[in-house]
Amino acid sequence: MTELTELLPTTAELVRLRAVAAGHVRPDVIVRGGLVQSPGTEEWLERDVLIAGRHIAALTPWDHVAEASTEIDARGSHVVPGFIDTHLHIEYTNLTPGELARLSVARGTTTVLTDPNGSANVWGAAGMDVLLRTDTPLHVFQQVSPTTPGSFDLERGGAVIPEDVVRARLHDDVTVTLGETNPFDFGEISTGRFREALVAGRRITGHTAAQTHETLWGYLAAGISDDHNAATVEEVLERTRLGAMITVMGSSLTDNTVPLFADLDAIAPALRHLSFCADDKHAHDLSTQGHIDHHVRQAIRFGIDPQLAYRMATTQPAHYYRLDQAVGVLAPSRLADLQIIPDLAEVRPSVVIVAGEVVARDGAALFANTDELPDWVYGTVHLPDVQAPDLLRVSAPDDAATVQVRAMEMYNGYFKRAFTATLPVVDGEVAADPAQDVLKIAVIDRHHGEGLAGIGFVRGFGLRRGAIAITMNCPNMNISVVGADDASMRLAVEELGRMGGGFVTVADGEVVGRVPLPVGGMMSAAPFEETAAALAAGHAATHALGCRIPSPYIILSFVGLYAVPDLGLTELGLIDAATQRFVEVLLPGPVDACGHDHADGGV
Repeated sequence: MTELTELLPTTAELVRLRAVAAGHVRPDVIVRGGLVQSPGTEEWLERDVLIAGRHIAALTPWDHVAEASTEIDARGSHVVPGFIDTHLHIEYTNLTPGELARLSVARGTTTVLTDPNGSANVWGAAGMDVLLRTDTPLHVFQQVSPTTPGSFDLERGGAVIPEDVVRARLHDDVTVTLGETNPFDFGEISTGRFREALVAGRRITGHTAAQTHETLWGYLAAGISDDHNAATVEEVLERTRLGAMITVMGSSLTDNTVPLFADLDAIAPALRHLSFCADDKHAHDLSTQGHIDHHVRQAIRFGIDPQLAYRMATTQPAHYYRLDQAVGVLAPSRLADLQIIPDLAEVRPSVVIVAGEVVARDGAALFANTDELPDWVYGTVHLPDVQAPDLLRVSAPDDAATVQVRAMEMYNGYFKRAFTATLPVVDGEVAADPAQDVLKIAVIDRHHGEGLAGIGFVRGFGLRRGAIAITMNCPNMNISVVGADDASMRLAVEELGRMGGGFVTVADGEVVGRVPLPVGGMMSAAPFEETAAALAAGHAATHALGCRIPSPYIILSFVGLYAVPDLGLTELGLIDAATQRFVEVLLPGPVDACGHDHADGGV
């Protein structure tokens, strides 16, 4: 667990830092001959970095100090701080913190701000702590999860964390922000949390869900201080003009670096109020695309000055989230977290140093993941009777051959637009219709074994046959299953039970893809290379069934999310996001206007 004050120098360390900086004592390490990112100006400085113990003692002109116990050659390279991910759900990497560290630290990401909302919903407060602890050289700060459950009225959910526990955690030394909240919740409880966060001196992580004008103003008026949903230049400018930090998301759901950096002239006024986050990015994409290094590469590729691109990943978030006395800045007394970059545009560090120790070289970690997990993180999937005849049933009116249903279509990643679909009736039940890409979707309780299941219909997955199922419905971590027929859906859910959680693809009565995630039904403790390979194979099996979504499992995680327009789904039923009320699946009549403008485009 990363306690902020523990990263600061002790009195004894300060004494030694001053002695080294003053030239009285030899440094432990000199990073020599590099062009160093200036802590306070947008310059590359010809400096050596003097390190004493865990911290930086001084930045001196090249060769000002003759020798140190260890010297690291940075000639011909640039020296920058370790990258900061300003909003990440570690669960959605499908890796434990230690395995995430093995993958990401070697790519330069040394600090993450994590909202452990999935772990909170599975294990309660103890689960939040599991996601904050690692003995690897990765700093993990907390964004306190407020959605456990997200609503007592709209879901049964899993664990319940008392409100006094949520508020108390805002004062913990490991805490940086209040985690993301439902922008449509104007209730007294959520408002009280915002007030507590402000009193505790914490930022408040935002989730603005494509809102604009009055609905956005009403959300930001609660003290919301950042947003990772902004996906257009217009949204970025509207939010930054209201004082919000934009945490540009590059996830497995959608990569906002593309639309935001494509028009640099338009977004220029906001560039010094941007930082980067992965939010929801699974192990395969992290291992192939990269972590925050991906954002920096994208920014430079689109024409942003490298100095500014690297500051977006380091100094700008460090200052905004009040971490700059410890990380994100190459300056005296700060933690010696830095990386040597031979090619600014490639963003592939040759050396990564954390707290004064070399921890990675040439993209490979030099440390092992020795984290031990408690036994109670396993065995968290408790299925109802999957073969119960009513579990997935949507009954049609007597003698109906077809019915109209309120359905949702995926677009721009995890957003959903409501539409009306006409579906066939088979033996008195409303059936999916793969021919028009309208599949049945169910969210099924897996915490209590109570047999609760909410049913809906969704377009965008493209399955011609079969089903896919996961134990990661956001944020309550129930089962979400989508399929062309009920038999395939039932088989997929049963396989999840046998695996102890994870992702499954089935077709023609057989399991054709599986990603075991036995740690809470969300993560694997196996080496990240194995998990990434399983994800790649599972995606390929799903694509063979006609699915057009690059990362179908993680998209399925968000179909049920009722904090994103237009519709959501829990184990209790279908929900209108704008009104936060249950609505009927069967219609008469068209879908009511939702009040949102939608851009065209697929997932």
